[in-house]
Amino acid sequence: MTAPRHISLLVTSGSGPAECQQAVAGVLEVMRREAKFFAVDFDTNGARTIHGFKSAVAVISGADADAFAKKWRGTIRWRAQSNLRPTHKRANWFIGVYDLPASVRTPERIQASDVTFDTFRAGGPGGQHQNTTNSAVRATHRSTGLSAVAREERSQHRNKSLALERLQHLMAAQAAADESAQKASRNELHYAHERGNPVRCFKGRGFREVKGG
Repeated sequence: MTAPRHISLLVTSGSGPAECQQAVAGVLEVMRREAKFFAVDFDTNGARTIHGFKSAVAVISGADADAFAKKWRGTIRWRAQSNLRPTHKRANWFIGVYDLPASVRTPERIQASDVTFDTFRAGGPGGQHQNTTNSAVRATHRSTGLSAVAREERSQHRNKSLALERLQHLMAAQAAADESAQKASRNELHYAHERGNPVRCFKGRGFREVKGG
């Protein structure tokens, strides 16, 4: 059996203004909407602001993880008139999405006894993929607040195992993000993204995708 694929991405506003923090929040919501049949777990602990998020870690799990990550890597442009500075002429805001390097330290192994498990009915499209029982599982690490969800299996036991595994990967990704922020050799992950060549472009408060230009 092939091991599940996990990809860790950093979504960052870099050194941009508060509008870029709004853009990070919008991109995270689009990511949630696009991840229908696989898992995208986020860590925004410590990065939330009154406007959005300075940065977030996303861990994508499943067979489609590579294709999903490929659509996001690079610079993202959001075009919107600022609601924070209505007279400001700038309307283009840029954020970055980058692969996180592996952490140089191994995070402490999460024990099931340190996690709260909540079950709920899986949502999503109907038909044979719709789960009609409370087999979906949300795993929350009590000491850090990190949370991961598994809903694709019909077995609650299997979903519990998957959620715990994803929680471990999310913790490892956050450790890598912390290291990249602290080490000068990796600061480009947080601060350097190219404005002239966005991989995806969005417009307005509803983050409607538009063709780049």
